[in-house]
Amino acid sequence: MTSIPASETHLYPLVTDDLIEQRVTDLIGRACRRQLWLLFLDENDVQLPLLMPTDDYPARPEPKKTAELADGIARVMAAAHATQLILVWERYAGADLTALDRAWAQQVHLECTRVGVRVRAQLLSHKRGVRWLSPDDFLA
Repeated sequence: MTSIPASETHLYPLVTDDLIEQRVTDLIGRACRRQLWLLFLDENDVQLPLLMPTDDYPARPEPKKTAELADGIARVMAAAHATQLILVWERYAGADLTALDRAWAQQVHLECTRVGVRVRAQLLSHKRGVRWLSPDDFLA
């Protein structure tokens, strides 16, 4: 699939992991900096026309800051009427997960669960492309 206009996302619901990975590849692609992207889905797995990048998060997943991040995400989701969240961790390095990648994915997953945010997927945007993060990658 090639990039589609935001006005047409409702025609292409993200009902499979492959579709999510392709959409993230189309929208974000290879990493060029350190930031976290938030993509929002509705109850029909349709991506909402809201794509939020942020580079304003600590170097390490400190519990208080991670909780604040999850609280903020929950507020945005409520305002946008989103029911699911896709997180994309962008960082300019290889595709292999680091201990820090795992720590961030785990902490944000746990904090989002605490505030009732359904995390549909987490992916890593790296210098060569995009890769899926399975819960086994960070919840083990």
